[in-house]
Amino acid sequence: MSDDLHIRTARVDEARTVLAFWAEAAEGTSITDDVDGVTRLITRDPQALILAESGGLLVGSVIAGWDGWRCSLYRLAVLPPYRRRGVATALLEAAEERFTAVGGRRGDAMVLEANERAQRAWSSAGYRREERWRRWVKPYDRPADAPAVTEAPEPAAPAAGHRG
Repeated sequence: MSDDLHIRTARVDEARTVLAFWAEAAEGTSITDDVDGVTRLITRDPQALILAESGGLLVGSVIAGWDGWRCSLYRLAVLPPYRRRGVATALLEAAEERFTAVGGRRGDAMVLEANERAQRAWSSAGYRREERWRRWVKPYDRPADAPAVTEAPEPAAPAAGHRG
């Protein structure tokens, strides 16, 4: 690994930079691959998007999502010229340190079926494929002019006399 590799969390103002990086280094796209999606991720969980820099250049990323119950890993990506130089290992170590610190007990990684290189990388990092599980998805369409929801509203106070 390069001596100048720096691991840190992303800032909200870096959403466009991260998206450009993913377009170059990541496999596939997601419905949330837009400035709003990345901004909401960083705003909601400032520790989730972990970046690797070398000489000031963004060379790697991983999303280490923690919802209080599960540890989820997405978007492990490294720029092609920096692959096989320890960048992914450093990113996963940072993600696993985060998960351990918050009490996480297992990391679940999303890996494309057709991405054999990624499957080898995850396997060499100690992750194994779970044959009994499959991902089920349903996209939720949101009108372009609808405001993004960034946090849940406060629950209403119970009605007088209610013992809920």
